[in-house]
Amino acid sequence: MRTPARSPDREPFLERLPLARDRPWIAALVMAGLVAFALFLRVASAESLPPGFPYVTFFPAVVVTSFLFGARWGSVAALICGIFSWYFFIPPEFSFRLVSGGFIALGFYTFVVVTDIVIIHWMQRANTKLANERERSRALAETRQLLFRELQHRVSNNLQVAAGLLAIQKRQITDERGRLALDEASRRLGLIGRISRQLYSADGATRTMQEFLEPLCADVLEASGRNGIRCTVQVEHDAPLSSDAAVPLALIVAEAIANAIEHGFRDRDTGHIEVILAREGDELVAIEVRDNGHGLPPDFDIEASDSLGLKIATMLAGQLNGNFALTGGRGTTARLTLPV
Repeated sequence: MRTPARSPDREPFLERLPLARDRPWIAALVMAGLVAFALFLRVASAESLPPGFPYVTFFPAVVVTSFLFGARWGSVAALICGIFSWYFFIPPEFSFRLVSGGFIALGFYTFVVVTDIVIIHWMQRANTKLANERERSRALAETRQLLFRELQHRVSNNLQVAAGLLAIQKRQITDERGRLALDEASRRLGLIGRISRQLYSADGATRTMQEFLEPLCADVLEASGRNGIRCTVQVEHDAPLSSDAAVPLALIVAEAIANAIEHGFRDRDTGHIEVILAREGDELVAIEVRDNGHGLPPDFDIEASDSLGLKIATMLAGQLNGNFALTGGRGTTARLTLPV
């Protein structure tokens, strides 16, 4: 889902400066108002100000105009304010004739307003450049996210196609063991394809283990065709699921559920499988798949088992730096422990 671009009305105020770039008449009116207000204040405070402050109310008008509308309008405001100060407040007043002190006053005014305008202009240019770079980075990140999701989608589709081809090929195999092997391979490829679709939510956020395990259990039960068996997920401690661990974790849990369906309920139409996610201490997360089926044979040893699914689960647990084990009792418990 594409993130909408930020509208100009929602941009921070500083990133919209200078204002009214496409409506210069607004800038001209506001500038004229600021200059007129500065002149009014200077005239009104003439008797209360000591001699030698001809520009005191005009500096703010130049700074505010430059800040709001840019260097061009700030320069115009500086020129008009300078003319007003020169004519009305620099001796001899009401004249453009200058004496020695007038040259110094005009030079000081010119230096101050040019410095203010240049500094404001540089700051606004830097702020505009920063905003453009931030928008470019946002667009690149969005494009990368879209491309990655498209890749996930295509990989998932290809895996589903491969699983379908294996299922078709199985029909041409007469050997029962070969048919079973192709059926298991097709099931695992289909599962990996569905996992790829579930790795990220619609807004691109990483899923938690609970959000991942619930549809996984439903997928495995649906693929088995055993409608009388229920599977529930109980979460005592949820945790985020990294994309690197998603596929091996899902395969391990799927193998444990499939093993419970195949062996624990081999001659039963109903049963219950419970997937429990809990924290063990500060460094481990435990996932248990419990069933109320027949349980394990008395002499069962997972290391000596010839079950391909259990061998895959044990191998994948080792790749995740975890441990996979089966214990008997009233039913069977498959236990996977992983580092946090």
